[in-house]
Amino acid sequence: MSRPVIGIIGNVHLLNDQYPVHAGGQMNSTAVARVANGLPLLIPADPALVSVEDLMESCDGFVLTGGRANVHPEEYGEPPTEAHGAFDRARDAIVLPLVRACVERGQPFLGICRGFQEVNVAMGGTLYPEIRELPGRSNHRMPPDGTLEEKFALRHEVTLTENGPFHRLFGAPKVMTNTLHGQGIKTAGSRIVIDGHAPDGTPEAIYVKDAPGFTLAVQWHPEWNAADDPVSRPLFTAFGAAARAWADSKHRHPLPKSA
Repeated sequence: MSRPVIGIIGNVHLLNDQYPVHAGGQMNSTAVARVANGLPLLIPADPALVSVEDLMESCDGFVLTGGRANVHPEEYGEPPTEAHGAFDRARDAIVLPLVRACVERGQPFLGICRGFQEVNVAMGGTLYPEIRELPGRSNHRMPPDGTLEEKFALRHEVTLTENGPFHRLFGAPKVMTNTLHGQGIKTAGSRIVIDGHAPDGTPEAIYVKDAPGFTLAVQWHPEWNAADDPVSRPLFTAFGAAARAWADSKHRHPLPKSA
């Protein structure tokens, strides 16, 4: 049986500080191939190169990855400031409508970090530019020093809604996760259900209410150690199962004209 094709949203990057590339972390591809049992396909997230229609016809599911650049605040009606950091408007132009089209069609996606924030913004939500500056909030950013193992180490609990989809998936009301993000949800978008919180109240797990497909997204990075971590493994396994189910039935889901 062929593996479902999983589109992994790429990020713009400069190789050797001068050569522009579309890049994707190896741990994303590894998690897709070895845990979700999908065929990883790196997507150049630029509307000059691909369209939402192209992607939805070519892929059975999508991993909305993390990235250095943030969603531009104009996408949720706010002016940019220095605190918002760097942007990638080309990725905004592809991923935000892709999320909405997938929600409508029932095509599965898994949101990670920036991808988590993209899902919220795509559904009409807003973001804080820097949550560590908010009263009572912790610093969720990547530690500036140390090995990759230390940067991606488990750092805080996430408390899940009792009997919610994440609780059922993980089989526990609380899980330990890493944390490597600066921004976070300010207001939840339409139909966005916040299903898990960090100890300081920061939203960490969401899904789209009444969506016909898999729409789970997390603020942490489950691609790290995905094959062995007791939280990451069931998340990628469930996403892979949803992508396989889509691949088996996608002939019954015509592409929406509005995509």
